[in-house]
Amino acid sequence: MRLTILELAARWNAPQRVLADVDAALVAKCDTDLVLLPEAALQGYVSPAGDSDLAPFAEPHDGPTARACGALAAKHGVHLVAPLVLREGTALFNAMVCFDAGGEVVFVYRKRHPWLPETWATAGAERPPLVEIAGALVTIAICYDVHFLPTDAAPELAAADVLLFPSAWVEDPDFRLPRLSRLARHYGLTIANANWAPGDVRVPGQGGSCVVGPDGSVVARVEASRVDHVWRR
Repeated sequence: MRLTILELAARWNAPQRVLADVDAALVAKCDTDLVLLPEAALQGYVSPAGDSDLAPFAEPHDGPTARACGALAAKHGVHLVAPLVLREGTALFNAMVCFDAGGEVVFVYRKRHPWLPETWATAGAERPPLVEIAGALVTIAICYDVHFLPTDAAPELAAADVLLFPSAWVEDPDFRLPRLSRLARHYGLTIANANWAPGDVRVPGQGGSCVVGPDGSVVARVEASRVDHVWRR
């Protein structure tokens, strides 16, 4: 599987701008099977003023953001795993949606453990998906979920080849990589982390998107001056 991580600058309430950046990045580098975006990268995770309420951005499965992501996946002929502030009835979810090369939904994953500032978000109840993409078994977790994976998702991690790990990481010092390395070694899987980058918001823990191999070593890492990296398995 050829996988592309896009490390996108933190924006707030500018989904069309971010989608245009994604489109441009894929035009420049479209030889890939799967594209992973960071957590909440389209609408923003937190505003420059510190507003972390994403409820005003919530939309259904077939809302404008989801339709735009499906169209991008179809345009570039890739699987696109993109964030969505998902409204289902009265519940709001911090979600990631996978669109296939035809623009159809492959899976929806609702974050099971919203972080403390995510008071707007409902905790997802469903187990993480396990799907085959380009010959690899893929599962997913979102940011704070990583602390609960051995309890929540041990069967999926044991079966998967790749764990997709979109994040809006906030930590100083940043212990993300040691955590991911231990997880990769324990389950013998590859972890692909797409993290937010400095932009409208600048906080500790941004940047450093990476791919960690089954032995815990860093296979690829996004450099500060770049927005993407392609990894091939």
